[in-house]
Amino acid sequence: MILMIVDGHQHVMLPTSMQIQKMDEAGVDKTILFSTTPHVEKAETATLDAIGAEMQVLYQLLSGSHSPEARIAKMKDTILELNQAIQDAPERFYGFGPVPLGLADGDTAAWVKDYIIGNSFKGIGEFTPGSGSQITQLESVFKALTDHPGLPIWVHTFNPVTLNGIQILMELCRKYPTVPVIFGHMGGSNWMDVIAFAKEQANIYLDLSAAFTPLSVKTALTEMPERCLFGSDAPFGEPKLCRQLIEFVSPSTSATEMALGGNIERLLQI
Repeated sequence: MILMIVDGHQHVMLPTSMQIQKMDEAGVDKTILFSTTPHVEKAETATLDAIGAEMQVLYQLLSGSHSPEARIAKMKDTILELNQAIQDAPERFYGFGPVPLGLADGDTAAWVKDYIIGNSFKGIGEFTPGSGSQITQLESVFKALTDHPGLPIWVHTFNPVTLNGIQILMELCRKYPTVPVIFGHMGGSNWMDVIAFAKEQANIYLDLSAAFTPLSVKTALTEMPERCLFGSDAPFGEPKLCRQLIEFVSPSTSATEMALGGNIERLLQI
């Protein structure tokens, strides 16, 4: 019997009551909340125009059109929004906080202390690197995390991240084996490479949200059920459907229980 079902990856949705309603519909007890730039749940319809309008602010950030100062200011705003959502329902949410890329090592360490540890967040992320050079910049974050044992980092590994980018991230995982690393979306179309790597590298965890194919979820649960994490990526995914996918393809009850809550409870010590 599962004691607690934890959705390991949702973005802040507004109003918070709508987010909790989706959790209740999926039978999710707690959610790990991530900050967000676009609020696609605000789109009046699911048309390309309506969704695209909400996504424009994210596209602009990824394209590098904002100055570093503007990006940091925006990130601080999203942290305030994340904290507010957690305060609205502290019994339902934990948080992962963002860290800006491109800072000097000392500044990155200070940010982690002030904005991650200072806000009692359970991890760092989501990082969505738009290039290989941005993935290389993650090393400052890895260095900072060596001073905070057990604090995981969550990295988006689907498009626009390429296999080359994933391989750069793999090298960082090898270099910093004490840092738990969650491969967000399990590498997308490169899921076989990511699962194979995770089998040989003990600090890797596999986020099952936004799965490229149900086969990737089934394979991950078969090969390494002890490091698979249920996530929905809401509002981009639906918690109920993501839970049902895991339950449908899982090879065993024990694998299901580990993925739906046991693994992340152990990782985050919640």
